[in-house]
Amino acid sequence: MKSASGQPRRHLPTSPFKPPPPARPAERFSMDDRVSHDRYGLGVVIAVEDEIAVVVDFGSRQERITTPFPKLYKL
Repeated sequence: MKSASGQPRRHLPTSPFKPPPPARPAERFSMDDRVSHDRYGLGVVIAVEDEIAVVVDFGSRQERITTPFPKLYKL
């Protein structure tokens, strides 16, 4: 959960609630990796833009997907 300023809320040690799980590190992709996307389906990475984005060919279309790649999984 983020506060109004956009910063994540800090977890107090005396809180009865569990702290939020740590953020998952962004997966690294390289050329010709086979991937699966929740919306577009199966594809192949055709370009990598300095850890900022990847361009994936899904057969019928090409999509540029930016980090942290929430719905993109390496096969």
